[in-house]
Amino acid sequence: MIRIYSNPDEARGILNRKQMTTVEDVPPVVLDSIKRVFGEALTPEAAVAHLLAEVRTRGDDALREWTKRIDGVIAETLEIPAAVWETAYDELDADLRTALETSAARVRDFHSRQPIPNWTTDIMGGTLGQKLVPLGHVGIYVPGGTAPLPSSLLMAAIPARVAGVDEIIICTPADKQTGSISPLTLAAAYIAGVDRVFALGGALAVAALTFGTESVPRVDKVVGAGGLFTTIAKRQVYGIVGLDGLYGPTETIVIADDSANPAWVAADLLAQAEHDVLATAILLTPSRALAEAVQAEVEKQTALLSRAAIITHSLTAQGGIVITPDLSTAVSLADAFAPEHLCLSVKNPAAWVNRIRNAGGIFLGEHSFEVLGDYIAGPSHIMPTGGTARFKGPVNVLDFVKVINLIGLDAETARHLAPAAACIADAESLTAHGAAAKIRTSSDLMD
Repeated sequence: MIRIYSNPDEARGILNRKQMTTVEDVPPVVLDSIKRVFGEALTPEAAVAHLLAEVRTRGDDALREWTKRIDGVIAETLEIPAAVWETAYDELDADLRTALETSAARVRDFHSRQPIPNWTTDIMGGTLGQKLVPLGHVGIYVPGGTAPLPSSLLMAAIPARVAGVDEIIICTPADKQTGSISPLTLAAAYIAGVDRVFALGGALAVAALTFGTESVPRVDKVVGAGGLFTTIAKRQVYGIVGLDGLYGPTETIVIADDSANPAWVAADLLAQAEHDVLATAILLTPSRALAEAVQAEVEKQTALLSRAAIITHSLTAQGGIVITPDLSTAVSLADAFAPEHLCLSVKNPAAWVNRIRNAGGIFLGEHSFEVLGDYIAGPSHIMPTGGTARFKGPVNVLDFVKVINLIGLDAETARHLAPAAACIADAESLTAHGAAAKIRTSSDLMD
């Protein structure tokens, strides 16, 4: 099921991501689904563009019509009343309620410690500085898919609340079988203290949050991961609304040496692989003995898991165990891959942290296993995928604030700087700019 590669050159295929860029790369089942829903063969990009245009021009009517056509769900009301969230919370199993509340408390505590610095200086001639202000309205997309993800709601909504966002809107799809939102997600909405919840999925949710409809408020920023159509929709509304990032299938790299527990390493790989058939789970190790032990454990443990078919597909297509010459090579390969999750199951994990530039999150040692990060450690689990960890970090408080520059120069400094400003303006052939600077050096307006 999971192959051992004898060296990194052999594993080049799994260590170099394949980007889904053409119709040929899209699974046939997706193209067939589009044709069934839209009545014609369309690319995913064209289908999403059509949905965005429909929602922009027809509002709630388009949301109801396309929710029925896509999901088979008749949406009598798009918004879920707050009383329904509270009921879902009250009816939760006591242990699950405690677990979600513990997660929420740790996420809140962690993000409350993140600095949001306002600053000014008077040593540059007057007052200069930056003011950080929270966004007014944020929309959070919470995937439904094959399993409810209340943890994803907590991981986005709580940092937004800590940042001071005025209004937090949740969109999440109703279950195709029951026609209603998962009670787990509604309970999480209650725990997180969001403002409104709507039963909308995928591109329709992104469209509604971006343009606004009769029922759904327009927001300043859309946050949260989703599937292919959600990601395409976010890409197409870029520049109209703020975005946290574009997310692809989840991924992890585990770096392990001969001190690692093979059963634990295998369990961590399987936990990642069960997300999606497109998920990536890779082990890099200089120890062939560990590699073979992990391979055996993967086979053994998979047989006991409910999502074995998904795991098998994921590990066969994107997974692997790569034998590296040493740990240093493993770290370099991982850094080049820029994984969402990087797990250091080695003797001295802290010794390698400064070597790593590119990762959404670094998990230090086998007691800091990824599942704790997924649910309860504290930092948000919404992390960059697809190599975007080269330039993007996880969702955090700073995703929900914006910087406003403060410029308050005194008269002497302005008089001193105006000739240089005029010089640059003239070089750019912007004569009105230059004149606005020059007029102040030749009049009493400087005083």
